[in-house]
Amino acid sequence: MADPRFTGAAVALVTPFDENGVNERVLRELVRFHHREGTDALVVCGSTGEAATMTPEEQRRAIEIVVEENAGKLPVIAGCGGSDTARVAELARQAREAGADAVLVSAPPYNKPTQAGLIAHFRAIIDAADLPVVLYNVPGRTAVNILPETIAELAQDERVIAVKEACGDIVQVAELARLVGDRVAIWSGNDDQIVPILSLGGTGVISVLANVAPADTSRMVHAFLAGECGEAAALQLRYLPVVRALFAEPNPIPVKAAVEWLGFEVGPVRLPLTPISVGAREKLLDALREAGIRPGR
Repeated sequence: MADPRFTGAAVALVTPFDENGVNERVLRELVRFHHREGTDALVVCGSTGEAATMTPEEQRRAIEIVVEENAGKLPVIAGCGGSDTARVAELARQAREAGADAVLVSAPPYNKPTQAGLIAHFRAIIDAADLPVVLYNVPGRTAVNILPETIAELAQDERVIAVKEACGDIVQVAELARLVGDRVAIWSGNDDQIVPILSLGGTGVISVLANVAPADTSRMVHAFLAGECGEAAALQLRYLPVVRALFAEPNPIPVKAAVEWLGFEVGPVRLPLTPISVGAREKLLDALREAGIRPGR
């Protein structure tokens, strides 16, 4: 049976930066905001958090801040990604030492390993972390697809407790659910597929949308799981324009602009990402307003 702790809407937190690195004050504000809004878990140092542009020291400090401010209220999941297995293993060990409850591990980008290579990579990270592990399949960023059979083999290790599935192929997700849905939590990695994946036995989402609509993102999941499928579907459809606007430019460019607009001083994205274009920002703010989202917290 899937771990009940990993149910609902986990927010893929943006990382606030200032001239000194991670902005501790604002990161703590974001954690408190998600406590108030009913978010179910916190993901720090993921792709939405710009981990690829953070030093290991910055990643460690960001995890420590979230763990301290969270004070055990929600599961804290630390992203661990990269193309060098040894370096990712060190990030996984660091996440455990910093107090994370689990690690989110993506396939290595750029290398394009075989499925056997993926298995060897993930097993090295699982052993280094020695924590609950969420596998992350995001072929659009990594250029490699983690096949359901590969996940099933990795899931023989009891430390593999969930999969964040962002392949976009609902048939592949169905096969994944057939193979491991009875023992591994399946989380949508795409905000426009939350309800479809829940309908196949999924238990939640790791969400970019939850940065700006945390309460309704969580409600979408819990309504479906409670049998209130009509309400869940209505929320999915209501927020589709917001989701489109949040991904009109590469994530996290739009969502960071949106969180700044809400009133959090998260700062700009780091190069090689650049600030949101004027046109995309206007469409994003229109979508947020149309969905009833307003500045202020």
